[in-house]
Amino acid sequence: MNLAADLANRRPESVDELTDRCRAAGLMLECPVTADDLGRTQAALDAWERIVDAAEEQERAELLNQMLAEAAAYPRLTSHSGTGWHLHYRDAEQPVGSVLFTLFAVGTALHLAGRGMHRLRRCEVTECDTAFADTSPTGRQRYCSQRCANRDAVRRHRARAAIT
Repeated sequence: MNLAADLANRRPESVDELTDRCRAAGLMLECPVTADDLGRTQAALDAWERIVDAAEEQERAELLNQMLAEAAAYPRLTSHSGTGWHLHYRDAEQPVGSVLFTLFAVGTALHLAGRGMHRLRRCEVTECDTAFADTSPTGRQRYCSQRCANRDAVRRHRARAAIT
């Protein structure tokens, strides 16, 4: 899910950029990335951001279920490129755009089902619209980064000081 947030917050503009960022995230690319994959990835990110921005849990679940239905394939054990046995939630030999769509859908579903439906959001700093997955122990993360948390704390402090 971190890859979905990373790509959504700074959309890839080219096939080469998408390739580089997928590899940097540790994704094994089984085939070359194409322009169609870039387009499919943009569509997947659009769908994922609708989930992030859903106002209610039920809406979030419905949007995610739509994404999962489109990505659906039976889970399978696989071992490729010396990575050891692991699960794939997609059919073999899919283009990269379809792989990313499935990764975003399944990763988000596992995160929200395991940690809570509220643990996907945007930063609370007004000038920041960064999407993030809340992985905090308490499930109360409000900011995308320590920088934004500090910025908001300074703003609140200055607002209190101006009142007194």
